[in-house]
Amino acid sequence: MTYRHIAGIAFLLAASTPGYAIDTDEPTVARFIDEMVSEHDYDRAVLQDILGEAEYKESIVEQISKPAERTLTWADYRQIFMTDERVKAGAAFWREHREALETVSRDTGVPVEIIVGIIGVETYYGRITGGHRVLDALSTLAFYYPPREKFFRSELQQFLLLVREEDMQAVDAFGSYAGAMGRPQFMPSSYRAYAVDSTGDNKRDIWNNWTDVAGSIANYFVAHKWRSGEEVVTQATLGERYTGTPPENKLTADSTVAKLSGEDVLFSTKQAKESPARLLTLEGADGTEHWVGFHNFFVITRYNRSVMYALAVHQLGQEIALQVANDDT
Repeated sequence: MTYRHIAGIAFLLAASTPGYAIDTDEPTVARFIDEMVSEHDYDRAVLQDILGEAEYKESIVEQISKPAERTLTWADYRQIFMTDERVKAGAAFWREHREALETVSRDTGVPVEIIVGIIGVETYYGRITGGHRVLDALSTLAFYYPPREKFFRSELQQFLLLVREEDMQAVDAFGSYAGAMGRPQFMPSSYRAYAVDSTGDNKRDIWNNWTDVAGSIANYFVAHKWRSGEEVVTQATLGERYTGTPPENKLTADSTVAKLSGEDVLFSTKQAKESPARLLTLEGADGTEHWVGFHNFFVITRYNRSVMYALAVHQLGQEIALQVANDDT
């Protein structure tokens, strides 16, 4: 069964999974409402009406408890995204939106292949944007998922502020089981902080406007200190003199090019010796793979805190760029 088939089934299940209305008089919900009223001057009646429409969904808790990044090997994870179909779709998307993508890239320094890679991994170029009402997802996780309730209460707060600011209908917004929205799958806090109006129509439309989507993704990377023109990642091998411990896939570049080279990590790069770097290890289709991630690689992990995610975005973008170059010749 393909990923698209799985995603389609997930959408239908999300839409049909029975839930139950969230009780706005429940103590934790009532306290949240009080905080929104006192801290953000939110109209109490409006807020109670919105949250009164929210439903708890068990399927949301089940999905967030088993994210693909934690349950799949790199070989399995890569296979989801690195398909001929997705590369061809990405190349077609690039050609269709070339002018807007290249303008955004030129203005921000974020390569087109990174923008296209993000959209390809996140929503398959708008094909898979999630089948959960954002209100249900965030309310369920804010009030009934103790491991991350603090984070999701904050995101629910951000979503409600966004609804008020953008004059949205809370029940009309659909997204992922975690509440990520639109074609770039922004969480509400990211929407409020990084979404931009790239077309000058006074709207930050990440649902329907591909130029705003591209500009918003690039703005996110710029805000997280993307370095224009620098490499992202390179494959590596371990030399005979390497005596380090097996590398952990942490999300920080806490070594340098020079230090890793001195430890007999073998890789090719144009990065300066003092450039931040980290050795990574993944289980690929042909066995253990080693990679060296640079500063920009870890900027990608700010979008989704996963080494596999960042590598998939990079590799998909590279393959699409190659496809576009070949088509242009």
